[in-house]
Amino acid sequence: MEVIRSQKRTPSNDTVSNPKIPLYLTAPQMEVRLEEFELFAIDRLRVLKGVSDGLARGRNPKEMDDLVDTLWKEHMRDPDASVMLNKDIISHFVLRLVYCRSDELKKWFLSMETALFRHRFRLQNFEAQRAIVGEFGLPYKAVTGAELEGLKERLGQVVRSLGQISPTVEAVYYKVPFEEVPDLVASRRVLIQKGFAFVAGSQLVSLVVTQFRSHISKALILTNRKWTTTIREREKDRLTPIVEALSTSYLGPDYSQSTEYAEISLKDIDQVAKSSFPLCMRHLFEKVREDHHLKHGGRMQLGLFLKGVGLKLDDALAFWRAEFTKKVGSERFDKEYAYSIRHNYGKEGKRTDYTPYACQKIILSAPGAGDHHGCPYRHFSEDNLRAALGRMGLSSRGMEGVMDQVRNKHYQLACTMTFEAVYGTSCDAGINHPNQYFEESQKILKSKTPPAPV
Repeated sequence: MEVIRSQKRTPSNDTVSNPKIPLYLTAPQMEVRLEEFELFAIDRLRVLKGVSDGLARGRNPKEMDDLVDTLWKEHMRDPDASVMLNKDIISHFVLRLVYCRSDELKKWFLSMETALFRHRFRLQNFEAQRAIVGEFGLPYKAVTGAELEGLKERLGQVVRSLGQISPTVEAVYYKVPFEEVPDLVASRRVLIQKGFAFVAGSQLVSLVVTQFRSHISKALILTNRKWTTTIREREKDRLTPIVEALSTSYLGPDYSQSTEYAEISLKDIDQVAKSSFPLCMRHLFEKVREDHHLKHGGRMQLGLFLKGVGLKLDDALAFWRAEFTKKVGSERFDKEYAYSIRHNYGKEGKRTDYTPYACQKIILSAPGAGDHHGCPYRHFSEDNLRAALGRMGLSSRGMEGVMDQVRNKHYQLACTMTFEAVYGTSCDAGINHPNQYFEESQKILKSKTPPAPV
């Protein structure tokens, strides 16, 4: 796969002719435009993050099938089947490069790609599933004739033990080494005899997913070697910055400018902080009120958030000045802090209009001693987090739900569940940005406020 500068790509006779769901066994020999390299990866990343959220919310297999179908149609579908297939393959190999770079990234990518493959496979008809099995080159043959007849009674016992309404022995079974279908063995959904599991045709997904996961796991190790030994340095001025940024990319709306639901002033900032700030920003706001100071990481995280919720530059300067001068004095504030506040608003230096931090950036930050920035769901101790959630009004039941997500490292889902508990409404999109939390909160609160009399 060669990445080229933007230009119109001519149709190729080498369009990938794999089954409907590619197995990503080898990188395709095709040219990829530079913008496609990134945009295709972002679309697939939206799908994988949707899958991650669905799994974290405990959706059942049928619900996950429907979710994957919807996500795929929304982000990956194209009227031209060959274009969609190429996008599927290109995006996978780009993200394989992105997520090969650390054990944590590899683990997430492997889990999400396997889940995506599982549910896409389940959505295929039986003939399409058998074609994919054949494409993998798996050596398993269907059990037929006398062998199948001799097993029918025991196979029927397995089917009945699963509690099916109309238990019937299926017409097609595969004889497979039992260690290759660990999920079926663990849940006692297969007959095991002499070291072999007899896998029904409807259970092909477990057989194929094991092979798929093994292949992707090995491929990530090989990709990492190529990345560290050649690709990273060779592409340092072109692809490397894109690859290194994609794993932390925020894929939602831009909150650098305030909206109708995001406009606050100094006179109501304390009340709004209590009613609508997410926990990460509420904690920073309380600390700056309490200590009259924040270190650089905290100032950046809170300052850009306040800019995004509509605090004007003059009000921002007044807010920080009022707090910091209680500790450092006016002269030092003007000399050491005022410039960076104006800089965040694009009024100094390169005049860059800086964007508020998204959840992913905050979660991946590494606060040190004396710092208060970061994500409370990741960086607080359990006792401190429970106390903070209690101050936000969460019930014991709601708090336990949040803590379960924290233990499973689903920090954004923990924040989403906090939002749902505080405002008594669902947030199906999930919380991906502190400014999104603020805006959604304001929409709810303003919808409950009766209009002022004319």
